[in-house]
Amino acid sequence: MPAKTNSGMGTFKDPIPSPPLTTSIEGRYMSLTTYKKKRNFARTSEPAGKKKKSAHELIFVVQEHSATNLHYDFRLEMDGVLKSWAVPKGPSMNPEDKRLAMKVEDHPYDYKDFEGTIPEGEYGAGNVIVWDTGPYHSIESEDPKESEKALLLGLKKGHISFIVEGKKLKGEFALVQMKGRGENAWLLIKKGDKYASDKDILAKKRSVLTGKALKMRKKNEKTGPKRRTAPKN
Repeated sequence: MPAKTNSGMGTFKDPIPSPPLTTSIEGRYMSLTTYKKKRNFARTSEPAGKKKKSAHELIFVVQEHSATNLHYDFRLEMDGVLKSWAVPKGPSMNPEDKRLAMKVEDHPYDYKDFEGTIPEGEYGAGNVIVWDTGPYHSIESEDPKESEKALLLGLKKGHISFIVEGKKLKGEFALVQMKGRGENAWLLIKKGDKYASDKDILAKKRSVLTGKALKMRKKNEKTGPKRRTAPKN
């Protein structure tokens, strides 16, 4: 059985600010309106995007993101958008790890291929690579339509079980909404199957699309005006 490692469930700071909690349908399942309001597309190269679906199978994508804090954005295609969670410690192939995953706004389908730099002053400023991607489906069905129904029902109930076929991540995972931590706090958990391992999957650092490694964000240091010194006589 894989060795127990740090679960990442201690004191945490949201890597991306979460929107206000609400019980409305619009708030619980954040639309692309929220995504678009947070971005100036005249400055950022992120896709504005519209609702869109894969032709034959649902896809998942994990993007490594060096914003204010380094984290991994875990995205699942559902209902024409990418349902998204920010995972501060990144995904793990060890079932003993329970990774905190903060639900954030839906992202457009076209975001699945986004790599590049989000400029300073924009929401999520920093660098992004596609760390992993591939098809996925619910544990109930491999048929995209039936799978999507099960996934959306799981999202509503706060427990999504699914199987990914990525280049790095493989096998069954679950996203489970935490009790008493607000609507946006979930856990990402690997299930104990033949792919489970205690090896650090995050050691595989390069983009699966371009082979590039993530460039860490350069933090701008704010300095005050230099103090003038009296001229020497």
